[in-house]
Amino acid sequence: MKQFYITTLFFLSFITSLLAQNKVIDSLENELKVHQRKDTIRVNTLNYLAFYNYRNNPPQAIEYIEEALKLGKELQVVKFIAKSHYIKAAIYTEQVNFKVAIDNFDRAIQLYISLKDSTNLAKCKNGLGVLHSYQGDLTQALKYYEESLAIKVKLGIKKGLDASLYNIGNIYLDTGDYKNALVNFNQALEINRNSNDSLGILNNLNSIAGVHYEQGNYPLSLNYHNQSLQIAKKSKDSIGVFQSFINIGNVYRHQNLNDKALKYYNKAHAINKAKYNVKNITALKNNIAGIYYDEEKFNKAITYFKESIVLSRKINDNVNLATALNGLGFIYFETKDYVTALSYFENGMKINMLINHPYDLSDSYQGLANTYYGMHKYDLALENAKKLADLSEKHNILKHKKNAFSLLSKIYKTTGDYKKALESHQQFKIFNDSLFNKENIEKITQLEYDYKYKKALDSASIRELKLTRTVMTTSQNLEKSQRNLLLGVIAFLAIALIMGGIIFFLKLRNEKSKTQNIVIEQKLLRSQMTPHFIFNSLSVLQGMILNKEEKNAISYLSKFSKLLRTILENSRHKTVALSEELSAINDYMALHNLDVTPPYKYNLTVASDIDKSVVKIPPMLIQPFIENAIEHAFPNIKEDKKINVELIFRDSKLVCTIADNGIGLTLGNKESHKSKNSLATKITSERLKMLSKDFKGQGTVRIKNRKTYGEQGTLVTLVIPYKIDSV
Repeated sequence: MKQFYITTLFFLSFITSLLAQNKVIDSLENELKVHQRKDTIRVNTLNYLAFYNYRNNPPQAIEYIEEALKLGKELQVVKFIAKSHYIKAAIYTEQVNFKVAIDNFDRAIQLYISLKDSTNLAKCKNGLGVLHSYQGDLTQALKYYEESLAIKVKLGIKKGLDASLYNIGNIYLDTGDYKNALVNFNQALEINRNSNDSLGILNNLNSIAGVHYEQGNYPLSLNYHNQSLQIAKKSKDSIGVFQSFINIGNVYRHQNLNDKALKYYNKAHAINKAKYNVKNITALKNNIAGIYYDEEKFNKAITYFKESIVLSRKINDNVNLATALNGLGFIYFETKDYVTALSYFENGMKINMLINHPYDLSDSYQGLANTYYGMHKYDLALENAKKLADLSEKHNILKHKKNAFSLLSKIYKTTGDYKKALESHQQFKIFNDSLFNKENIEKITQLEYDYKYKKALDSASIRELKLTRTVMTTSQNLEKSQRNLLLGVIAFLAIALIMGGIIFFLKLRNEKSKTQNIVIEQKLLRSQMTPHFIFNSLSVLQGMILNKEEKNAISYLSKFSKLLRTILENSRHKTVALSEELSAINDYMALHNLDVTPPYKYNLTVASDIDKSVVKIPPMLIQPFIENAIEHAFPNIKEDKKINVELIFRDSKLVCTIADNGIGLTLGNKESHKSKNSLATKITSERLKMLSKDFKGQGTVRIKNRKTYGEQGTLVTLVIPYKIDSV
């Protein structure tokens, strides 16, 4: 049985990155509150608010778009009215209310034609393609997608090309043309990545995963789905998360890992915002029904399939309807109610032929062949099994190829055509990607016997020859088995001794590594909280107390104790959030600047693509190099002392640079700095070497004279191993 696969279709070509969507919504809502004038600015704001809410909050989106339409008509600004109709059509398409959607698309198209606005006309064509795809009319959907693409290409419009390519790719996916599907998805994905369009990346990854899923490459499919899930979680796109959960569940279910599959289905079901998308809820019911079918809990499966059928018919969703009909057919086949099963499979086949879904149609042919076989109507069973073989071969659907030849073998054997039975079973072997179990071996042995030797057994001489050969073979096999048994025992003992030695060595090395790591961390802690710094801090505090500067003393003591507590607390953990480590560094610099006149000009810069709350790094790596700069970079410099710390992602590596404008590593001071700088450098290098193994990522430290770049001072470059906290 097929697990229904979920993708999202584009129709909003002006879509932007979801990563900043919540901020955009907040900004637009504030703008709406501030801007109370009933003018085009308010109409445009309402339109965009409706757009940004159409996936995750449809009721709110409808409220915004109705107000936008009303105000647009009052102002009689045609282009804004057209845009409102287009967005309203998109919202209702997602809610599978096709009547309202088509009405609004038609109004938008009429207005854009009157405005001679080909760009937005292309968007409407694309939207109509999505609508017909949701209805299962793939031929009409492809027609509108290609019309939309042709307009964009003619006008040289690059924006929205990804949406057209993606949607055309989904038509190819649904019709089994996987080669062309991948070509379109990869082209769209490249455009999405260049424009940093999170929703586009998410959907194309899901669809590429869908191609590999249909072809039976489940590890690769799962890899793409997990990439998509992480993007959806990071973007806080609840519908994207919902879709990824279902698709991951499908991959696990197809590998008979039903517990894992049901876990992901339940996660999807728990997402409250998904309730607005009836199409996806219908698909989820089909998938849960499939789990209960696999576990032979047929009553529960029937309940879910029938609920899916009611919803599918309500929203004219032929794709999910066909899946549910096939599902009920398989259940009634298993319970040997062949008449009822046949009715469901025939209805499913009619719909699948109409919507041209090769995977679902293959399920229908398989069900019909099995049912006719159960009813002893072998000619009809053979006819449908051949259709299954031809269709699965045409679209390279491995699962159905295997099932087709298994069915053909069974039918030919029953009808006495042993040669074709053997040939079909050999084809089945080719497509079966696992070792034969005992049942399969017995089956092919029986076929070989029936076809090759049945007639020959009438001859006594041949029977005698066969018996003699069997006795000789058995004797030789017995001697060989005894010899192999002895060699096996010797090999087992040798392997056991070797494995025991390896385990002992690994444990010893692990304990040694732990001890070494503790020593290095203790050294690093001492290098971070040097006695010199603690003594100076306490001296400053003492001076404030003697001078009766109570407020300053309390503030200084608070900062010092907070820094001390943070460093000691962080030292207990293998990793800490980047935000916590940077907070400790800021506190450290604040303490230094309280007693320095003029203070250091300290600047900390973190790249915008680094989420400080989810990036986890080993503690106590950055601060020792800042302290080195404070103590040794400015011996004779009193003014304009600068220390700049910058963190960026470079080639997927977290890079931290600490730059000062001090005296640098000149010939005069290199030796004096060597012993002072080398301690922190050596300890950090040793620790990074160990951490690189744990984090499975490179960690290095490099110190250079900025004079090399025509600048003043010293530059320390740290490549820090890191992990990303799961959302």
